[in-house]
Amino acid sequence: MTRQPAAGSPAPARRCICARATRETARLSVFEKESENCLYVWHARICMRHHENAGVWSVFSGGSCPFKFVQVWGGTPAAFARNEDTLAETMENDRMESILLSQAVDILRSNCLKINETETIPVDEAPGRVLAQEIYAPIDQPPFPRSPLDGYALRSADTEGASRETPVSLRVIDEVFAGGFCESRVTDGCAVRIMTGAPIPEGADCIIMQEDTDYGMETVRVLRSLRPWQNYCFAGEDYKKGSLIMRAGMRLGAAEIGVIAGMGIERIRVFRKLRALVMSTGSELACRGRALKPGQIYDSNLHMLNAQLRMWDIEVTAGTLMDDEPERACAFIRENADRADIILTTGGVSVGKKDIMHDVLDILGAEKLFWKVRLKPGMPTLCGKYNGKLLIALSGNPYGAVANLHLLVRPVLAVMSGRSDLELRTETAVYENGYPKRSPVTRYVRGVYKNGRVSSSGSNDSGVLSSMIGCNCMIVIPAGTEKIEPGETVEVVLL
Repeated sequence: MTRQPAAGSPAPARRCICARATRETARLSVFEKESENCLYVWHARICMRHHENAGVWSVFSGGSCPFKFVQVWGGTPAAFARNEDTLAETMENDRMESILLSQAVDILRSNCLKINETETIPVDEAPGRVLAQEIYAPIDQPPFPRSPLDGYALRSADTEGASRETPVSLRVIDEVFAGGFCESRVTDGCAVRIMTGAPIPEGADCIIMQEDTDYGMETVRVLRSLRPWQNYCFAGEDYKKGSLIMRAGMRLGAAEIGVIAGMGIERIRVFRKLRALVMSTGSELACRGRALKPGQIYDSNLHMLNAQLRMWDIEVTAGTLMDDEPERACAFIRENADRADIILTTGGVSVGKKDIMHDVLDILGAEKLFWKVRLKPGMPTLCGKYNGKLLIALSGNPYGAVANLHLLVRPVLAVMSGRSDLELRTETAVYENGYPKRSPVTRYVRGVYKNGRVSSSGSNDSGVLSSMIGCNCMIVIPAGTEKIEPGETVEVVLL
């Protein structure tokens, strides 16, 4: 639809051009201002102006008047007409205002898909996996009454009045060890020598520890009295047959694996691992082991993201370095997206000539969810959906990438994998050295947290990675903060 100029704007001219607005073709009105040798094009909130003398196109935002400068292209009107996609992208991005971190997380969570596919695996391969079935006890645990200590199985009535001054003598009729079984029945005046874990023989209602006896072999002197069922572990004391032990959705740790194995279960059903596709973009990036060319640096983002994802037990199905060629990046994503649940990239998300991820999303036909989050580092994060899967393009600056991997990606992985351990955890702490700078937006400063106190961890420049060594948290500097004095209380996000 043609937007008419506001009062005082240039009068309509007879000529017009066509340019692509977002993904649809729209006809844009062209106006000529008599006092300047300029052509103006209005579309939605974008104003485009061509200076014929300077030979450049300028794009502004702000409705029908060119108040706010945004971007300049060199070249003739014909050359600009060939850059319709650039104009369309600028129009679309101008309408995508930055959002709060909480809004970004909500958008991503509402657009992700929880993994429901399962697989059956050996119990010993299940640590860290999420249980996809309910576990009911197939047996009592223990399956028989057992002794909790080394000593003698006997009848409590036979120990009445026993003490070191007045011991009671009992006849030892048998001996039983863990893994064995005693067929003898304990009767009046008798005892059975027993070891820890052995089944308690019939007739006995207590176990006396051997330290309270004279360690007799044929006759034992009991040096204290016992109550009925003292030192006696009943069958099913841990859990009863048929009882619900674990619910689906529980993440399996060492204790859970031990309990499952203790039931005699060999294989269990778990949710399959979450799968991620990772791509680090930038023609300046070089692989390890190769000599650097002029202007190159070794890539760290790909390896850092891969390492963190694997520490979270996320399977990385494919990962690559990618030069600043959007078509090649699209080809890699198309080829590997079917084997991944989420697509993560770094770099190419700002406004430079080689920031390719905007083009990548357009070429893929991906739905843009948002661009730019009001935080530092990593503000220009770009997020979309491709074939129903989230595509999250993180900052190329190493600290910006790792910060938003935790702040944005980690909460999404928690929902997709059903793992509460991936949810962000925060603490309050006393900021020992403070933060002297003003923070117009929420800033996350790397830090070291211990015993309720936190200190900054070296440089907070988004391009510096070495100061992340030993860092175990990010210190939250709220938006609008002028400075934080040493000793003030702050919130920290635990890593």
